[in-house]
Order: sequence, then C-alpha cells, then structure tokens
Amino acid sequence: MTKRFILLAVVVTALLGLVAYSKWKPDPPRVSGFIEADEIRLGSRVGGRVSDVKVQEGQDVSAGTVLVELEPFDVLERETEVELSLAGREADYQRFVTGFRDEEKAQAKAKVDQLQARLDLLRAGPRKQEIEAARGRLTLADAEKRLADRNLQRVSKLRNSNATSQQELDTAREAFEAASSNLVVRQQELALLEAGTRDEELREAAAMVEQARQAWQLMQHGYRIEEIEQAKAARDAANATLAAIRRQKEELSIKSPIDGTIEALDLQPGDMVAPGAPVLSMLDRKRLWVRTYIPQNRAAMKVGDRVRLTIDSYPDEHFKGTVTFVARQAE
Repeated sequence: MTKRFILLAVVVTALLGLVAYSKWKPDPPRVSGFIEADEIRLGSRVGGRVSDVKVQEGQDVSAGTVLVELEPFDVLERETEVELSLAGREADYQRFVTGFRDEEKAQAKAKVDQLQARLDLLRAGPRKQEIEAARGRLTLADAEKRLADRNLQRVSKLRNSNATSQQELDTAREAFEAASSNLVVRQQELALLEAGTRDEELREAAAMVEQARQAWQLMQHGYRIEEIEQAKAARDAANATLAAIRRQKEELSIKSPIDGTIEALDLQPGDMVAPGAPVLSMLDRKRLWVRTYIPQNRAAMKVGDRVRLTIDSYPDEHFKGTVTFVARQAE
C-alpha cells in the first residue's frame, strides 16, 4: 500500500510539473521584419533616345516583355548594308569553293586565242596588198585635190567678173578644203602601213595575251587554298559584323529577364539613355526573403536554423523558413 502511494505521488507530481511548465514556459522568440525581393536594375548597352515606354511602376510583367524601346537611328541602315555585303562575300566564297564552270573555261580559252591571233597579225605587219591599196587611195585623193583646186580657181575668176554667185564660190572652196583634208589622211594612212607595227603596240598586245592566258590557266587548275581561306575569312568577318549590329538592334528593346514587378521607372519618350546606365528597376517575385533585426541576447541564431513565419496578410497561416544570412556586425 505504501509503494502504491509513493508511485501515485510521483505521477501526480510529474503531471503537475508539465502543466506548470506549459503554463509558465517562455514563449518562442518573436521578431518583426520586412518582406523584400531581389532588385534587378535594367538598361541598354547601346543607349540612345527613348521612343516608347510600354509599362509603368507597380505593373507585373512576364519574362521577355518589352519594357522600353529606343530609337534605332542608323542601325537598320547599317544592318541592310552589311547584309548585302555578307551576301556578296558568301557568293565569292562559294565561287572559290566550287571553282569555274566549263563554259567559263571555254570563254577564257576563246579570249586567249582571239588575243593571240591579233598579236600574230601585229607581228606580221601589213600585207603588200594593204600597202598598195593605201597608195591607190592616196593617188585618188591627190587627184581629187588637184581637180578641186582647178575648179576653185575657175569659179573665183567668174566671181570677180560677176559671172557667178557667191554661193557657188563658197561651195567650190569647201570642196577644195575637204579634198585637202582627205589627202592628208591618206598620206598618214600609207605612212603607218609602211612603218609597220610599233614596238609599244606589240608589247601591249603581248601583255594582254599573257594576262588572258594566266586567267585561263587559273580556271584550269582552280583556286589556291590560300585564296579560298581569304574568301572564307572575308565571309566570316562580314558575318561577325552583322551579328554585332543585330546585337545592337536587340539592345534597342529593353526586355524583362524575369517574371517580376516594375519597382521604379521614370522615363518619357524623348529622354536620352546613356549606354550601360540603369533606367528602371524590378523586383523578382520568385525570390522573396525577410530581413529582420534580433536582440543581442538572441544572437545565437546561425545560418541553417529553421524558423516559422507569419504574415499580416495571412494571420492564420504559418510558413517555414531557413536562415540564409547573419550579419557579422550588429547595427
């Protein structure tokens, strides 16, 4: 009976202790804080004049939404110019890679033969028949001049005696001058044929033949590796230039990188934006956190500790959290 009483007393004492502890135990530490979000400041690498502002402060936007647009100025013109240049470089590169067509080779060979035939004629000089024909034309021109001279003398005498008109005299004089000019031309023509082809003409014709022959041989053997590489490098350089311009074009539209909220925005169309300067700020709704200050007597909290959160907007709900940062110095 005594043992039962002692056991009962111990149980009752333990229960009373638990009740007292639950009634007078200290409440878990409570501190107040502020819900914050990561701030993202946006701008443009190229800068320029604002053409359109598509959002306002406090507005929720999705990732990829265009927020601000800048005027393109000459970016579009430069893009078109480089696109045309790239098309030409690409065509050159493909031509170097594929080589020449058969019809192009045939045309080059025909040009060599044509120029070579001309050179052979120049080297051979004028034929005897050509010289004789030139002498005949000179004799005829000389006779025509003498005839025109006699006719002019006759008409002049008639004019002096008023037996003919001034118009007939003028016509006779013009005929004499034309015959004289024709005689000079025929004399020069015969002199050139008798002198033969000049050395400078032969050298020029020979150079044209050699140039055409080298072009034909190039077509036969195809382009050299270094020429193909140069064409490829020119094509790649134009492509890189176009890519850079298109990146500049993309920078003319300031877009949201996240799903978030516009926090600060003070822009109007016509405002100037400096390259790389922030023009608006956003809050990342997916990365919310609480900043709070705790008394020194509770400063034993450390990163990784679990905490329970309540929010004024949802007083009946509790949220779990984890300490992610503790300042090294008190504020």
